Formats: sequence, C-alpha cells, structure tokens
Amino acid sequence: MEKITSFTIDHLSLLPGVYVSRIDHVQGHPVTTFDLRFTRPNREPVMNTAEMHAIEHLAATFLRNHPDYGDKTIYFGPMGCRTGFYLLLSGEYTSSQVLPLLRETFQFVAGFSGDIPGASPKDCGNYLDLNLPMANYLAKKYLADVLESPSEDQLVYP
Repeated sequence: MEKITSFTIDHLSLLPGVYVSRIDHVQGHPVTTFDLRFTRPNREPVMNTAEMHAIEHLAATFLRNHPDYGDKTIYFGPMGCRTGFYLLLSGEYTSSQVLPLLRETFQFVAGFSGDIPGASPKDCGNYLDLNLPMANYLAKKYLADVLESPSEDQLVYP
C-alpha cells in the first residue's frame, strides 16, 4: 500500500506550527486539511487526552459558530499521535491565510472558563475526560510559540 501524505513528512524535524497537510478536491471543490502541530513529534511529551478533548470541544464549537468560517468548517479534531489537531476547511487556503482565524480560535480556548460545551453524558461519549485548565494552558502556549509570530519553518512542512 502507498503511504498516505502525512506519513511522508519528516516528523524528526517537524516543529510546532500550522501546515497545509493536503488539498483535496471533492466533486470539484477544494478542501484544505491543516496540521496544527502543538508539540515536536518524538521529541516532546504528547498531550494528554483530557486536555485534547477539552480543546476539541471548545475549538470545534468556536469554529462552527464563526461568522465567516462556520459554514466552511468541515472538521476539527485530534491527531491520533496526540501531538496536534487537524482542521479541515472548505476552500483552498495557505497557512498564512488562516492565522487570523487560528489566533481567534485559540484566544477563545485560552480564555474560556465555565462549562465546556457538550460536556454532559447526553452530549458526549466520554464527558468526564476533560481538563479545562490544561486546555487553557496549551492554547496560550500555542498562541505564544506559534500563532503570534510564526517563522517560515512553522508554516511549511520540512
């Protein structure tokens, strides 16, 4: 079997960043998949599921309610390796083009307090596995380390 695109990236030199993972065309319409990398693969500890789950609930809710990108948001969710998230947007975008959206999203996550949307047994299959303080911390760290002033090697795959 042929390797999928994400397995062809050199994960040993990959930095935390915002990368276009791929652009697919679905019935002639582009869909951009972003790799939102929070930690250095195989070099830093991975994120725990509770904080990733909280970020997923908050970011997905924010993105799907965004006035400009709500109807363009196809998916926001965690990577299986627990080093980041995938964001799929309808349309063709560069990493630089989505930086303002990502800054808004992670400022929301970083500053969120109160009840996490969807954190109930009726709404979520694992509603007890959420860690809001760590989600706030990781969002602040991602803003500071990546989103506020990314270098070129944090926007383009190595």
